[in-house]
Amino acid sequence: MAKVADLPVPELGIGPSEAAERFERLQAKLARMWQSMREMTDAERTIVVVPSQSTEFDVKGAEMQAYEERFLFLLLLLRQPRVRLIYVTSQTILPSTIDYYLGLLPGVIPRHARARLFLVAPEDRSPRPLSLKLLERPALLEQIRSLIPDSENAHIVPYNTTALERDLALRLGIPIYAADPKFYDYGTKSGCRRLFSEEGVKHPFGIEDLHSVQDIADAIQRMRSERPGLVEVFVKLNEGISGEGNAAVDISGLPTPGSPAELDEIGERVRNLRLEYAGTTFEAYVDKLVARGGVVEERISGVEFRSPSVQLRTTPLGDLEILSTHDQILGGATGGLYEGCKFPADPAYAASIAEEAEKIGKRLTLEGVLGRFAVDFVAARGSEGEWDVYAIEVNLRKGGTTHPFLTLQFLTDGSYDPEAGAFVAPSGKEKFFVASDHLESPSYRVFSPDDLFDILVRHRLHFDQTRQTGVVLHMLATLAENGRVGVTAVGDSEQDADDLFERTKAVLDDEAAAALAPAELPT
Repeated sequence: MAKVADLPVPELGIGPSEAAERFERLQAKLARMWQSMREMTDAERTIVVVPSQSTEFDVKGAEMQAYEERFLFLLLLLRQPRVRLIYVTSQTILPSTIDYYLGLLPGVIPRHARARLFLVAPEDRSPRPLSLKLLERPALLEQIRSLIPDSENAHIVPYNTTALERDLALRLGIPIYAADPKFYDYGTKSGCRRLFSEEGVKHPFGIEDLHSVQDIADAIQRMRSERPGLVEVFVKLNEGISGEGNAAVDISGLPTPGSPAELDEIGERVRNLRLEYAGTTFEAYVDKLVARGGVVEERISGVEFRSPSVQLRTTPLGDLEILSTHDQILGGATGGLYEGCKFPADPAYAASIAEEAEKIGKRLTLEGVLGRFAVDFVAARGSEGEWDVYAIEVNLRKGGTTHPFLTLQFLTDGSYDPEAGAFVAPSGKEKFFVASDHLESPSYRVFSPDDLFDILVRHRLHFDQTRQTGVVLHMLATLAENGRVGVTAVGDSEQDADDLFERTKAVLDDEAAAALAPAELPT
């Protein structure tokens, strides 16, 4: 995917300073809008969802469409009778997928909700950001504007914010509930390391602002001079997503720090680094390092290792809220690719990571950052059983933990208590989930989305509003091409959620095997 800064973005016809001033005025409307929503929960408003992957995230075709559809849980906002939702995707969403989400709505007539839902698509399969596809099409922007009855009570919900989303907000004349692009550096690996240092948040030993293979080798040499016992480090691209920009370098058995041959040996190790993302090459990775910059960090290790995260939100009224904690499920060559998550995070460290994340949240709130963001950690348990936590990343965007948590919240009306580390529904029951974006098998290509809906119902896996447990699907658009689907399994205990997830996988495997079994030809 091309770098956002290099894309031919249509001109606004105004200078950068005027664009920044206009955007700031637009954003100022959010505070009044938010206050009115607090005072009148039934207030009429329009939400424009633009899940554009305006990042250097290597997705295309059906996978890009699936990521754009990953936030269809926002259709559950239509349970509020005065909400209008405009959902934009690169290609048209299957009607049966829309019906599936509307069928999940508690206490709402699906037809009533459907009348307040408007789907817009440029029908453009190219791997460029959705926001750019909209900016290129004035008629489509006019169509979206025509669907907004009151621009004073409308806002955009994006995946992340870059200059493209800012320009889109200016073209539509409505604010965007997310961080201003001017704060983008806080979401880079180098920027967040500086932020952690400034706020006294523990993070891995390392060096930031590196832009070449030689920079990486020099940084590792400096790190070894301070900590000769280092055996492995991570190289991380500043703008890598879901672990895609990570690579591991084995530095065990090198010459003694400071010896003449040390730097040459380090350089050789760097050239043989292990890339997390199998779809790239060393040369392509280095090109991105030169363009984006990156960091080198020690690899944290222990008797046991976890990757928890904390979701937070800053409101337009300046309130900071800790929304949830999760344990991320990682895979890939070095264990750094995001595949899913479990909720909530282990109580052994849930409160600790929430406390550390709050320090970051307070700083970002003070700076004026709006919307949802997340702080990722690593947790390592030592031989004495104690957990150490280290902050590793700030995500100023929606992430992989956003959609399953909000799905749970919208379906149950429950809330998370950060001190107790628990999510409690109005019934008084605690709720847990296991979610994955990567439930996949080549054999699953035999299914259509309608097949999956039928399988869930027949096997009593479909989410049940009465018990508030069951399975919710997402990312259905990649099923036919990649045999991949997203699943959120909600249970009344950690074990219940685990069992439900594993049962779902077993059922899909069995159903796929049955569908692909040899059959007699018709007579």
